[in-house]
Amino acid sequence: MSWLVTNFIAAFLLPPLSLLLMMALGLYLLYRRRKFARPLLLAAFGLLWLFSTPYFAEGALRLLEARTAALGSKPPAADAIVILGHGTYFRAPEYAGQDTVNGSTLLHLRYGAKLQRETGHPVLVSGGKPQGNELSEAQQMRAVLEQEFRIPVRWIEDASDNTLENARYSFQILQKADIRRIYLVTHAWHMPRAAHIFRHAGFEVVEAPTGFTTRHRIDPLAFLPRAESLCGSKIFFHEAIGLLWYRVKLALSDFQA
Repeated sequence: MSWLVTNFIAAFLLPPLSLLLMMALGLYLLYRRRKFARPLLLAAFGLLWLFSTPYFAEGALRLLEARTAALGSKPPAADAIVILGHGTYFRAPEYAGQDTVNGSTLLHLRYGAKLQRETGHPVLVSGGKPQGNELSEAQQMRAVLEQEFRIPVRWIEDASDNTLENARYSFQILQKADIRRIYLVTHAWHMPRAAHIFRHAGFEVVEAPTGFTTRHRIDPLAFLPRAESLCGSKIFFHEAIGLLWYRVKLALSDFQA
């Protein structure tokens, strides 16, 4: 299934579109079946408010992040570092209109560079052209690592459109170098799904998460809706649905094999 089709379907399942459709149905029922319309509208309004609060969004993301842990000062041994991409900053004006990594991917690269300096292990960057961009995410990542962080990149995996393909294609590359045990670098909330998929592909994974959800303190503002918190809730539901989907998909593939 293509990146476009997958994300088109996901848009209908995740907030805010799913909640807006619920509201639209409630408004329609106002003129047809009023006794169903009011509860539906109240539910949609309440869920939209809840999902937009930092308190809910951050708490939900921490449920995912609780399934992994930051590497300690003496991490377990591995043979290579695999850094996953997470999007493109298209036609960046300050970079002469060239595509480059977005903020999320840059977060992965920063931590991957730190890990490479500490361990000296070779780096593989993984990310294709899911949105049809000319320069793959992996090529963008290599450019930033080598030109800005001064970190060499040994392998590029630039054919993947999703996490499942990240894992499969990376394994094909590293298998030729007789490497199976890796540090996997991605967001903490993405790590439970990514690590499961990479292990299923054949890797021994040492989880190296970054970008944990943190907060200075809880105050009244944590209970007021914010646009960025709705984005956080969307990420949570996307990962939760993705975890279930990939577990079913991988289990079925094992059964058929």
